[in-house]
Amino acid sequence: MKFYNRHSELAQLAHIEQDSHRVAQLTFVVGRRRIGKTSLLLKAFDAPTTLYFFVAKKNEALLCAEFIEQIEQKWGEPVYGEFKQFKSLFGWLLTQARSKQFTLIIDEFQEFQSVNPAIFSEIQALWDLNRTQSRMNLVCCGSVYALMTRIFENAKEPLFGRATQRLHVKAFDVATLQEIIKDHSPNYAPEDLLALYLLTGGVAKYVELLMEQNTVTKAAMLDSVLAEHSLFLEEGKNVLIDEFGKEYGNYFSILSLIASGKTARVEMESIMEMQIGGFLDRLEHEFGLIKKVRPILAKPNSRSLKYELEDPFLRFWFGFIYKNRSAIEAGNLTYIRNIVQRDYNTFSGKTLERFFIDRLKAKQVYNQIGTYWEKQNTNEIDIVAIDSMNKRILIAEVKRNPEKIQIAQLKQKASNLLTNFENYEVQYVAFSLAQLTEAI
Repeated sequence: MKFYNRHSELAQLAHIEQDSHRVAQLTFVVGRRRIGKTSLLLKAFDAPTTLYFFVAKKNEALLCAEFIEQIEQKWGEPVYGEFKQFKSLFGWLLTQARSKQFTLIIDEFQEFQSVNPAIFSEIQALWDLNRTQSRMNLVCCGSVYALMTRIFENAKEPLFGRATQRLHVKAFDVATLQEIIKDHSPNYAPEDLLALYLLTGGVAKYVELLMEQNTVTKAAMLDSVLAEHSLFLEEGKNVLIDEFGKEYGNYFSILSLIASGKTARVEMESIMEMQIGGFLDRLEHEFGLIKKVRPILAKPNSRSLKYELEDPFLRFWFGFIYKNRSAIEAGNLTYIRNIVQRDYNTFSGKTLERFFIDRLKAKQVYNQIGTYWEKQNTNEIDIVAIDSMNKRILIAEVKRNPEKIQIAQLKQKASNLLTNFENYEVQYVAFSLAQLTEAI
């Protein structure tokens, strides 16, 4: 699959590389597994002198030997000296960078924790000593979001305050997904685009896997995802177990409940029979997997609160695959296919709302976009988008079937909300599945 989008990220990385010609730069790059961080960095820094180190969980001396081999291959010259510890090799590279500018990418940087936890302190000491004389462009990349942010942003960690830039690589937006599926299937149906968004969440590796298999229709995508040896079946575990550690069971239970529509804390605690406030807080702020959803205009401390999974793929995985893991262990994928077929329309309706919210955000017209409801979940409105500068408000109903949208009823549900928006131009909109193929 060709390289798509990432224009702003490439521009930022190019600027950082230019700055490193004057003084050393340290950038840390985060983003969930499979999001395309490595591909982005290798695209941005494709100079012959660029070094790429992948930190595997192995003996430090063996790791250094691999790194030396990488240096000799890329630079075409022997590395003299015995380097059994990373601190000595890194110090040597900083010395080289006094007379030669180059980029060093260290991928899965957080795995140094398993190799030798002292490496972080050693890097900090060497960086502080050599940075002003060096022209190294150091890029530290990692997939364990919580650990990477702690390494660089926790005041108690040795590398706190050393990074000059932070880059968070996110999923492809809806416009990019639309471009990709159009390239591979010019006559794609709206249902196909929605399935691509629902099943991949815009995660680059998942999109690439489906497109390389020429899996471009909803039916073919579901067949691929739910095939016997599909990567997707274990992917939720592969992505998250390293993040959560020993308590992954509680985290998985919470995410499964949210994916199944149990979005209120009281409801989840009743089912799990335990307090989950700490877990919810970490899922939101440390792991970035969920977010609080309040009615638009609600105060930050409002008790009118729901939780939502940020990642569409994980919502699907927890809603169908993890929830029915006993069927997978029994080898009965037909059972899961039948469950997905039965519930897909209802499940994808919520994803359709998210799709149109993302599309409105991409327009960069509105300063607030969200949902609205009143007490006891009455007068629910799927999308409210506010343009305070031009005094405009968009109020939208989202349904798979446009015939089920009643604008007169939508106006009635919005009556209380609109008392806060006198002299605003109000636009009532019906968003349906058919509009997914419209240009963004």
